[in-house]
Amino acid sequence: MTDLSHADSYPLASHLVRRLGYGAMQLAGPGVFGPPKDRKAAVAVLREAVAQGVNHIDTSDAYGPHVTNEIVREALHPYRDGLLIATKVGAVRGPTGSWDPAASAADIEQQVHDNLRTLGRDVLDLVNLRSMIRIESPAEGSIEAPLTALAELQRRGLVRHIGLSNVTPTQIAEGRKLTEIACVQNHYNLAHRHDDAIIDQLAAHGIAYVPFFPLGGFTPLQSSALDAVAARLEATPMQVALAWLLHRSPNLLLIPGTSSLTHLAENLASASVRLGAEDLQTLNRLAQHP
Repeated sequence: MTDLSHADSYPLASHLVRRLGYGAMQLAGPGVFGPPKDRKAAVAVLREAVAQGVNHIDTSDAYGPHVTNEIVREALHPYRDGLLIATKVGAVRGPTGSWDPAASAADIEQQVHDNLRTLGRDVLDLVNLRSMIRIESPAEGSIEAPLTALAELQRRGLVRHIGLSNVTPTQIAEGRKLTEIACVQNHYNLAHRHDDAIIDQLAAHGIAYVPFFPLGGFTPLQSSALDAVAARLEATPMQVALAWLLHRSPNLLLIPGTSSLTHLAENLASASVRLGAEDLQTLNRLAQHP
């Protein structure tokens, strides 16, 4: 297993976090709904991630629902100093697993309290507000009402820092006028690079960008060119994809998820993959343009 103690770090929500974190979504059952087949294995993965130096865990009470947060609590509570746990509000799960918008002030407050309860915390380190104007991808529309509600909970001491997820540049600008934004969490990876300009703008302001689906999500990245670079470097294609993200910009904080100790080790080892100029030229040509 790779020790991340000397890996690159970046400031996020009053923490200095290592740029390779861990996303807990895959610890729930199929479709991020219900319990996992092997809860003990899920607990083991979380504990090993933290033991190897991961200090940024991304989760949400909507995963399961409740399941992933409860596993995080079982594995890591009491939480060690310096461990940042980021969670998310703006969506809840329907009885058959649908992702339903939940953005009223009452909805936001309920979700914050649900995350507090299931994680076993008195205050949440970082809460990302996910825009659900369009579920699958960012869509224009004001986020003022739910963000104002979340900022009020911050004022009351239930939330320390606020981020945004699934948002457009217009919504980021709107959000920054309403409150301090710690990070933006959008879909981005080696092939899906629609947020290139956003990443650079946030970097200029010292704001973190946390790409979800860094390995493609439900449709994993596949490319013969990616395979060729990986073979040359004696790495896996997924390690190369993560290494490219780490190279892309210092404000990118990665949260690849897995329920496997083997895959966790592979993901963490991507911090040691070094891409040469030729490798980068090859990988940069893989972008899918909108």
